[in-house]
Amino acid sequence: MELDETDREILRILQRDARTPFSEIAREIDMSSATVHERVSQMEETGVIDGYHAAVDPDAVGYGVSALVGLRVEQGHEDESLARLRDVPGVREIHLTTGEWDVMMRVYAEDTDGLRDLMFEQIADMDGFDRSQTMVVLDTDYEEHGVDF
Repeated sequence: MELDETDREILRILQRDARTPFSEIAREIDMSSATVHERVSQMEETGVIDGYHAAVDPDAVGYGVSALVGLRVEQGHEDESLARLRDVPGVREIHLTTGEWDVMMRVYAEDTDGLRDLMFEQIADMDGFDRSQTMVVLDTDYEEHGVDF
């Protein structure tokens, strides 16, 4: 789907607050609510919009520790190793990367004991990984989940 400036403006508004009513979006961009609804539906159908999510503060729900984890994957074990990682509670992001680490993950745990258990009891015991490095996030200065366009 080719996006025009109106579609992009609708996306900017929805990224700011996905619960913005179509009538309010229509007022902001000087368009009818029905047209906004039609454009949003088309963006959903074509996969431009792939869902709506609540932004939850991990600390507020008991996850006080966040870490970035680099993993080296043994050749020939990539698919099954990555599939198992998706099932580990606390793993929130998995990225295939270039450089020193084949995989970079973001994980959350209740505390450092929980992080230790996550790393040593669950991930380190998995077949298919050679080496890992865990970097505890001390503070997050900036984090953005939307896309600039």
